[in-house]
Amino acid sequence: MSTAIIDENQINGLLNEAGNATKEEINAIVEKAKECNGLSLGEAAKLLQIEDQSLLENLFEAARWIKHKIYGKRIVIFTPLYSSSACSNNCLYCGFRAANKEMERKTLNLEEIRQETRAIEKEGHKRILLVCGEDRKNTDIDHITGAVKAIYEAGDIRRINVNAAPMSVADFKKLKRAGIGTYQIFQETYHRESYKKMHPTGLKADYDYRLTAVERALEAGIDDYGIGVLLGLYDYRFDVLATLMHAEYMEKQYGIGPHTISIPRLRPAPGAAIEKAPNPVSDQDFKKITAIYRLAVPYTGIILSTRESEEVRNDVLNLGVSQISAGSKTSPGGHDKKNAKASQFETSDERSLDQMLTVICKQGHLPSFCTACYRTNRTGKAFMDLVKDIDINDLCQLNALLTFKENLMDFASEETVDTGEIIIRESLEEMADPGARAKIEAALLAIEKGQRDLFR
Repeated sequence: MSTAIIDENQINGLLNEAGNATKEEINAIVEKAKECNGLSLGEAAKLLQIEDQSLLENLFEAARWIKHKIYGKRIVIFTPLYSSSACSNNCLYCGFRAANKEMERKTLNLEEIRQETRAIEKEGHKRILLVCGEDRKNTDIDHITGAVKAIYEAGDIRRINVNAAPMSVADFKKLKRAGIGTYQIFQETYHRESYKKMHPTGLKADYDYRLTAVERALEAGIDDYGIGVLLGLYDYRFDVLATLMHAEYMEKQYGIGPHTISIPRLRPAPGAAIEKAPNPVSDQDFKKITAIYRLAVPYTGIILSTRESEEVRNDVLNLGVSQISAGSKTSPGGHDKKNAKASQFETSDERSLDQMLTVICKQGHLPSFCTACYRTNRTGKAFMDLVKDIDINDLCQLNALLTFKENLMDFASEETVDTGEIIIRESLEEMADPGARAKIEAALLAIEKGQRDLFR
């Protein structure tokens, strides 16, 4: 079944053919992408061959234009909550691998999860990505759904997305009933032989079961899913094209493409079996990858993690990224400072959420803590239809303004308030409809007077 999803021969053939693309062909593909209808696999393969600086600049400019056309200025903010470092897998690149005997294993109980949630909320977050290792004794579906419930009970976290191991349809149905948003799973690498090498033992060694996880999630009713690869495990050109092939397959088979594509790049991990990436991805290529995803699947959210340095994150924010993590801790209890040692991998951007908000605003973007689509049934196909018709922009801007205003009132430093109010004012001035602007101004005033959680 999986060979119908990922055809390695086709991918290699497209990449070989793409090497003959002319500058004129490349520029024509980039120009076509501005129609916001995406690209074919063959067209994406040609963009992956770009090395010429002038062609790269054209690509980057198109990515900025498309992102703004579809999503406006908003950048969605979230942070991960790691509930457990227990894991039965032996992924060579991961600190959580079972063979790492130096790892301080920790699985948070429900009260510890609530404490971690409250610590995250005090930082100003409203969206959490729940993450845990794969261990049937410690992190089964009951652990995950219990964690989801505990997070919601702890305070005012409004949406939980989940990054977890593949499950059966029955377990995915339990996850759906728990009230999650997006289910996220990375294939790590779509290259079968490299996957086998990187995952020698454990449940994760089953390439096909992992690849088909999002189909079981859809069958269970979870209609928002996120995919991605760990850049650096194999040739990025192959893995990017394979990710797009997976997205194309899901679109054709189910009418629902990925809600998000993540772009993690391999980082050092304490206790990992490999010290560096087998196929390193340069900063320039990383930026190219980000831009190509934006052109090829314009409707998809692109997620940037704190694996990257401050400099790279600042640059890539302008290349089509629509979601970023901030203030991330990759150990269970890391936000609550009670167990900060057992990290899955090293983060590079250590800036706090508040510091990131200032940077985002100074770049002309609008931070967003929006969870409106999940709570108004704008998920799955309904969300995709809005994005593809470019009808999501106004909703994104409105909800970004309201949720960011909340953060400025409740959590932000003086510097962030100053820069944030400027970006809010500029965003209002850019609105063409005076009636819509008046409604948003009234809602912003209501927030100033104490109302919270306003959205549409």
